[in-house]
Amino acid sequence: MDTKKQPLFIAFSSQKGGVGKSTFTTLLASILHYRLGYTIAVFDADFPQHSLMKMKTRDLAMVMENLHLKKLAYKQFTTINKKAYPILQYKADHILETAHEFSETSSTPVDIIFFDLPGTVNTPGILKALAGMHHIFTPITADRLVMESTLVFTQLIQDVIMKKGETSLKSIHLFWNQVDGRESTPLYNIYNDLIHQLGLNLMDSQIKNSTRFRKESEENSKTVFRSTLLPADENLLKACRLDLFLIEFLKIIQI
Repeated sequence: MDTKKQPLFIAFSSQKGGVGKSTFTTLLASILHYRLGYTIAVFDADFPQHSLMKMKTRDLAMVMENLHLKKLAYKQFTTINKKAYPILQYKADHILETAHEFSETSSTPVDIIFFDLPGTVNTPGILKALAGMHHIFTPITADRLVMESTLVFTQLIQDVIMKKGETSLKSIHLFWNQVDGRESTPLYNIYNDLIHQLGLNLMDSQIKNSTRFRKESEENSKTVFRSTLLPADENLLKACRLDLFLIEFLKIIQI
């Protein structure tokens, strides 16, 4: 009997680009792998962009060019005695079989595999891939087009995939991203009421809008936010309220 621990499959997924799914995949993977002691792998299936693979290449170059980041990386990897988590590039149509094979043959048990999936249901194999996740987290912003496409997308997964029963999916959670304090509270209340009326799960955590989500490490930077090689600086996490999101995230996945 195969008693090897099976990893959790988690995706940050959305039908709209630019809402942060690749960024959140990187942030959570790096915090969990480098700071919290979990063993993580990432599958980049967001064809043709494959932004996470490109990000890792840029991160390696930046660490080599930035003396402070190079020292941080050296200290980290000698302290935790752990390699960088792998980022593997595949298309969505065979990604579940590949991920299962990867976890079964890995010399180190993998706790979580994150999937960066394409943002359209027309992609071959995407519905099968979504059905194979254990948890899906979907960032939303207070934009009418984002909300419309996200709610339709989430209801499709919940009503078509989850209710059929042929799925590993335990939960789908929406969460507010890029929250601007200048936007009206009544607007968010209206959207919150609609989400609850549709029977969808909305996380309590709200991620504050910040330019950090759109910036990578700079040449003379001494702090890290979005990186595949280092975890985000704790003060930057708190400034964006990502520390609260992380606590809620861990409670949901119960790892």
